[in-house]
Amino acid sequence: MSACSENSDPYQPKNYVKLDHPEWSKNATIYQINTRQFTEEGTFNAAEEHLPRLKDLGVDILWLMPIHEIGEKNRKGTLGSPYSVKDYYSVNPEFGDIEDLKQFVDRAHELGMYVILDWVANHTAWDNPLTEEHPDWYARDWKGNFRPTPWWDWSDIIDLDYSKPEVREYMTQAMKYWVEEADIDG
Repeated sequence: MSACSENSDPYQPKNYVKLDHPEWSKNATIYQINTRQFTEEGTFNAAEEHLPRLKDLGVDILWLMPIHEIGEKNRKGTLGSPYSVKDYYSVNPEFGDIEDLKQFVDRAHELGMYVILDWVANHTAWDNPLTEEHPDWYARDWKGNFRPTPWWDWSDIIDLDYSKPEVREYMTQAMKYWVEEADIDG
């Protein structure tokens, strides 16, 4: 059975992937929000106050930079990088909690805007629970140690191994969580 067969495992890679973009994403104006720096408070609640202004500017889609709790092991600086995801099912407490995020999304939807997440799928923080629960899901160096991403000076993260169908399934379920739990649009 080929990888493109109708009956194949949905978490196996396909030779060719065709994407269908939703109508609301076509010809849309996207505005990226770095929650930490967008307002003086750096919270979803403070950012929510600016949604009418963004709507008036013609923004259709709000693209939130990573919203997850940031890893502490091998952290860069005092705050760490939002691309060092400690838990894909968490909200960074700096920004508020899940209820604050839901309120932000609800208000954006009331104003006719969509909310998408900057999903960090290639790598995790060194202290992500997956390193203990599923250490085989990570890429390794020639010595068998976790391998930081080869990108310049990204020593606070380690790469996932997407040759494992379980990794792809986990990420699919984690993304679906945010759509179902917080009404994220993409």
